[in-house]
Amino acid sequence: MHLRAARVLEGNWTGTSTVPSRGLYPHQWSWDSAFIAIGLRHLSPLRAQTELETLLGAQWGDGRIPHIVFNPSVPLDAYFPSPDFWRSSTAGRAAGAPRTVQTSGIVQPPVHALAAWLVHQADPGLSRSRSFLSRMYPRLAAWHRYLLHRRDLGGGGLASVVHPWEQGMDNSPCWDAPLSRVTPAAPRSFRRADLDHGSAEDRPTDLDYGRYVRLATDYRDGGYADGAGEFAVEDPAFNALLIASEHALAAIAQELGAAGTARHARAERLTAALVERLWDPAEGMFFCRDVYGGDAGGGDAHGGGESGALGSERRSRQSGDLASEQRSRTGALIPERSVAGLLPLILPALPRDIAATLVRTAGGPHFGLGGVARLAPSYDLTGHAFDPHRYWRGPAWFNTNWLLERGLRLHGEHGRAEELRAALLETADSSGFAEYVDPYTGEACGALGFSWTAALTLDLLHEPARADQTHGTPPHTAHTSHASGTPHTPHSSFETGAKGGDRG
Repeated sequence: MHLRAARVLEGNWTGTSTVPSRGLYPHQWSWDSAFIAIGLRHLSPLRAQTELETLLGAQWGDGRIPHIVFNPSVPLDAYFPSPDFWRSSTAGRAAGAPRTVQTSGIVQPPVHALAAWLVHQADPGLSRSRSFLSRMYPRLAAWHRYLLHRRDLGGGGLASVVHPWEQGMDNSPCWDAPLSRVTPAAPRSFRRADLDHGSAEDRPTDLDYGRYVRLATDYRDGGYADGAGEFAVEDPAFNALLIASEHALAAIAQELGAAGTARHARAERLTAALVERLWDPAEGMFFCRDVYGGDAGGGDAHGGGESGALGSERRSRQSGDLASEQRSRTGALIPERSVAGLLPLILPALPRDIAATLVRTAGGPHFGLGGVARLAPSYDLTGHAFDPHRYWRGPAWFNTNWLLERGLRLHGEHGRAEELRAALLETADSSGFAEYVDPYTGEACGALGFSWTAALTLDLLHEPARADQTHGTPPHTAHTSHASGTPHTPHSSFETGAKGGDRG
């Protein structure tokens, strides 16, 4: 399996980065490259470093890391939206878009600092000789500043995504309510290249795609300025990955001789904000918040009664006491159960009772982990929009399950973690490293020979018990490595390190 996974990554390597798949996704994608680097470190730490260096070399002046870095040798009609749609070097000029490379103007989940730290650990000597971390750190710090300052659109300390493609789980039912306010682009104003490579039944609908295009067009025409669009959502997985990467930045700072205390403290404050704004104790999981939403839709997450935070927010809004300006900042929780609501399990400072509840929810009827589902589905098995084959509306994805495996180990659920690890390896092998799979049967869906599936398989093969080694150690206690004598932040702090849909 190691050799087959390595062949997938070799086949998708361009010389400076790795495409997710040669046909469907022929460019470099942001969070894909982070996950790919995590796997590549077991084959070639140099290639893993190069992967991240290429991506961050396309960073914008305002700090954002674009979700696509375009390969100029790929024909424009091979992928939509193509560089001539995004017009990054002109429309993004005020935001500091690079002039020598074409990119998209939106972002993806911030897994990058986590990946950089793991890549460094694979070969610290090589990393130090190339000054890898000292070159990456200021770029990663600027990336986090952008998210924490420019994207706190709800005013509660969390980063918002301004397009479904940014969260990575592009076609999730979580976006249906906020997208319903968006007037779709005319169908004849664009051509969907994704349907050349996949069945329409498995892809986003034309209506949803039209709304994606409208949001991206308006964002571009507004100079990629944040806060003016119709869509802003605080997502638990996006913010959990930001927090995990804050812990990783603290470790990088310590490696470079600076104190990481302030970053650990910021990560813990963000964890508290995540709980305050997105946790629903009655439902036992985290939910997305529609920042500009008035009403998230009738009923609780079951589509029924008024229980939990979802119900209390709804009653508050129905009282009519909130001014529209206040409501636009407070927003509403979105009553859809997504795997994103389980992924804060990767956080070391998550309260113990919340972590235990998330484990129960993952194994319950909505996600079936360890029971009816081979891998955790992307969406509620009992949900009204569940479809085992349609992008992010039910299929299981390897990156989200890899994160869950790390989270389970982090919080002491070693038996469940090992079961999930075994299921991931078996499914990756039997599916031909598929892009995603049917959560019940493991049937391959989407592209085969998919890069992050192969990369994360390598990680599971090489370091199955890594998160066990320092379990229970406080996240901001520095350890001394016997090999190097340098401070090392424990694995359990952040080494649990999260493409989706048509992906823009």
